[in-house]
Amino acid sequence: MSLPAQFHGIDRVALPPRPLFVAIGIFDGVHLGHRSVIESAVQSARVAGGVAAVLTFDPHPSVLLKPDNPTRMILDLPAKVARLGSLGVDAVVVQPFTPDFAAVSAEEFIPFIKRHLPRLSGIYVGENFRFGKGRKGDVAMLVAEGKRHGITVFSAPRVNLDGEPISSTRIRERILAGDMKGAAALLGYVYAAEGPVVHGKHLGRTLGFPTLNLGWSPDLRPLYGVYAVRVSGPKSYGWQPAVANYGLRPTVEDSQEPRLEIHLLVACPYGAGDPITVEWVRFLRPERKFSGIDELKAQIARDVALAREEFSLP
Repeated sequence: MSLPAQFHGIDRVALPPRPLFVAIGIFDGVHLGHRSVIESAVQSARVAGGVAAVLTFDPHPSVLLKPDNPTRMILDLPAKVARLGSLGVDAVVVQPFTPDFAAVSAEEFIPFIKRHLPRLSGIYVGENFRFGKGRKGDVAMLVAEGKRHGITVFSAPRVNLDGEPISSTRIRERILAGDMKGAAALLGYVYAAEGPVVHGKHLGRTLGFPTLNLGWSPDLRPLYGVYAVRVSGPKSYGWQPAVANYGLRPTVEDSQEPRLEIHLLVACPYGAGDPITVEWVRFLRPERKFSGIDELKAQIARDVALAREEFSLP
């Protein structure tokens, strides 16, 4: 899979002179609800021989509008771009959400986009999409303004699961609670951490459970604890079962920043510097402080046994 072209700012876009079909939104998580919007733009582009693009925003508007309580992002920007590419998106335009951009009125929103994307043919949004200064614009206004400027507007209905709309808020709640299976059901894929293997203190090795330390600092931190995970990397080994601890390591270190440590349940082919992906399969237990190393070792052995059971390993 090739990554889509990426442009930082709508004023820097350089695309082929073909009809342009743009899905607009934050699309944090690129979850199942988002896919119906994005895939509609991609399908229209393919039928028309055009370009499918996503216009998204960075940082999240809440960083500017609610700085004391900004929304924590499920995916960082590189992961989001990769997910969009997997859906067939040709280009991703990352518009900085600045005070100037936030001041664009709802009435000026489409003309603003059209000035920078003159071959714009279609706009694709979710049914609850809001836009313009003060979030004054809604889908009905977007449709009306689109007609005035010769642009088709498609509004995708919300997708439900278990009787409720799929939303990034629901997914954040699942991740914060450690409910990775619930998060995966809403996302349409397994939540994952990506980054390079970094050098650690080799404590796991002295305990009899050597670990890989992942260089990973998410905006939204999952619940601290132990998880059954699976790991893949640049070598052709496929997914490998593992158990991971994410947290502050209170028994041995009580650090200020959480760390993700992974113990593979099979021979480990990875070392420092290797980029790996860690999929979080199931939460096993919350992090806790033990009385000492012996109690910690005994619990790790139980954690490993639970993870082996999750993956049906002997």
